[in-house]
Amino acid sequence: MAPIELKPEQLIEEMADYCRKLQAGAERLCATEERGAGVSPREVVYREDKLTLYRYLPVTTPSTKPNPVPLLIVYALVNRPYMADLQADRSTIRNLLEAGQPVYLIDWGYPDSADRFLTLDDYINGYIDRCVDRLRDRHGVERINLLGICQGGAMSLCYTALQQPKIRNLVTMVTPVDFQTPDNMLSAWVQHLDVDLLVDVQGNIPGDFLNWTFLALKPFALAGQKYLHLVDILEDDAQVETFLRMEQWIFDSPDQAGETFRQFIRQFYQQNGLIRGEITLGEQPVKLRKITCPVLNIYGEQDHLVPPAASRALKGLTASQDYTELAFPGGHIGIYVSGKAQALIPPTIGQWLDQR
Repeated sequence: MAPIELKPEQLIEEMADYCRKLQAGAERLCATEERGAGVSPREVVYREDKLTLYRYLPVTTPSTKPNPVPLLIVYALVNRPYMADLQADRSTIRNLLEAGQPVYLIDWGYPDSADRFLTLDDYINGYIDRCVDRLRDRHGVERINLLGICQGGAMSLCYTALQQPKIRNLVTMVTPVDFQTPDNMLSAWVQHLDVDLLVDVQGNIPGDFLNWTFLALKPFALAGQKYLHLVDILEDDAQVETFLRMEQWIFDSPDQAGETFRQFIRQFYQQNGLIRGEITLGEQPVKLRKITCPVLNIYGEQDHLVPPAASRALKGLTASQDYTELAFPGGHIGIYVSGKAQALIPPTIGQWLDQR
């Protein structure tokens, strides 16, 4: 390979241009206003402890045909749910509204020391169940549609298995089912974690601890490369805005209720109990074969947090006669914010729900 020749004047010019971009970018970043948590208009319909249940205001277009069955989104306990409503042109929620779906979302809030002893049973058979009942009463229906995201998808699977008569259709997005696939680096890391010692010492698990764990899965891309690339977009207001919204979301990490974290790591990751039918919530065994409603399972083909095989494992585990998979050519976050995802995922969910 021939050596790269750089003339001194060329190097000086590139350095000067780089410094100019940094200066202009610094000024632009300092002038930006604080961002909110989501962009779509919404109203509070229920509160309990740290939980807030939001209803998103309908979006009507000439082609909108409202679905009479409400759709409840259950997000993960880790990070914040506004990833699904990042900005106007990158909002899964807005596009679901445009597809005619009545959208509700559970915001788990920020657990504190008062929530130290909350369990998965409290979250699933308690909070989720009461939110579901609120929507059933509000809309006068026996069953609602449920959309679970990531860990929220695993929780939604558990809920549906325990409360199938209340769920009409179930959608899971980037949801782990087999927590011990060979390509699951996060799972490999936690297999030998002394979760009892961690929780007994920490109480609630700091959100920053978990966040840096996730970033460490791809340290060069997630903690270094993106900041180098930032220089190339500093003169584009729209791209800078998207970058800042993403950064805000990434580092907006709630603490995790200690007992719930203990249970989830032990039963789901270390024992792989969901796929084995060995999860118990309260005194109720969770058996995926009790799910009989239609299931739409969406996963990212380049997902490094929930590998495709971890999600595809759901096929054949339920008793549903109407199981559909949708593969998206992207990663764990791109499935919510990329333009390609916005054009594909929400309309597909809307059509799938309308047909059922």
